[in-house]
Formats: sequence, C-alpha cells, structure tokens
Amino acid sequence: VGVLDADLCGPSLSKMIGLKGSIHSCDQGWLPLTAPLGKGRISAVSLSYLVENQDDPVIWRGPKKTAMIKQFLSDVCWGELDYLLIDTPPGTSDEHMTIMECIPGCSVVLVTSPQAVAAADVLRQVTFCKKTNAKVLGIIETMSGFVCPNCSDCGLLFGQGGGRRLAEHCNINFLGSIPIDPNLSRALDKGELLQNLSSSPSAQSYCDIAKLLTKT
Repeated sequence: VGVLDADLCGPSLSKMIGLKGSIHSCDQGWLPLTAPLGKGRISAVSLSYLVENQDDPVIWRGPKKTAMIKQFLSDVCWGELDYLLIDTPPGTSDEHMTIMECIPGCSVVLVTSPQAVAAADVLRQVTFCKKTNAKVLGIIETMSGFVCPNCSDCGLLFGQGGGRRLAEHCNINFLGSIPIDPNLSRALDKGELLQNLSSSPSAQSYCDIAKLLTKT
C-alpha cells in the first residue's frame, strides 16, 4: 500500500503513522519511506519529509502545488503496489484537479461528519467528481459519536446519519461510520497508528470499511 500526502499546506501523515526520516533519490527517482504492515508493507511520501523544519508553514500558490503533486506522482519509485491512497485537503482546488488530470478515472472515497453543513460541502465534491469523471466508491461518516474510554459506550456529540443521508441522496454507497475514539487520537499524536490501531475500539469500523472497498 502506498500513501501519498497531498495536503501540502498541512502535511501530517508522517507524524500520524510514525515513519521518520527523509526522502532519498535513486536512479529510478525518489524512494518513499517504508515499513512492514501485516504481510506486506506501507510506503509513504509527504512534503514533511522534504522540509527542514516541521513547524515552518508552506506558503505556496497554485502552480507550485501543482508541480509538487505531479512530481510526487511521476518521480516516486513506489515499486509494485496493490493500492495507492492519496490524502487530499478538503475542497475542490488545485490539489484535486491536478490528481484528476494525472490519474484519469481514479476512484474517490469521500468523508463527511454528521452535520448538515459538512454534508453540504461534500455534496459539492460529489458534483466535482461527476464533472471530472471520477468514480466515487462511497461516503464515510467520521466523528459519528464518541467512544467513552472508560466504558466504551458511544454518545452522539454531533448527531448521526448525515453521511448515510447524503449517500442516499446522491445514490452512492455508504461505507460506514467511524466514531471519535480517544485511544486512536492518542496513537495518532504519538505516531503509533500502525502499532496501536488494532487495539482501538474503532478498529473494527476501519476494517469493515476496508473490506467493502477491496470488493468495489
């Protein structure tokens, strides 16, 4: 599995998965950072691996963002992959248009929180995907309840069902709901996602969604 962090102004992938280091080059191009994952491996590329100071802001206009994403897609020596996951910032801007141009017919997974305001934003992304001929595999509802770290009960802080209603409105697959999970949040902050995801109460939600996606 390859993971490309296309959120150039907020590149947080390296911190969340705990892969530390720098990107190096070889005769074939840039080498992503890799780590074992189950029976395979995960390879990651992020702008955070290229900057000297992680706290420095990335102040880039559209053309420079476009060039960087094109370079990530064309110059990285990914090796043989089953899947390439590209994490993008919210919206329908330079990052998204560049990816659609470089990978025609790519598939998209949309993520929303339960609130109507968030679903309205994602509805615009559905329209964007239709106009760019991108296949929408489905919609995921995140922040769907709060898992208590003491008793594992789930409370609905932001409501529930906004993602499912949007999927039904757009005639798109609803892939599932993921609750707010303090254990998962701590693992992300510590860069221990790859080690601790299986012990998270929300792990089953992720696994169920992954199984649905591999069947589409």
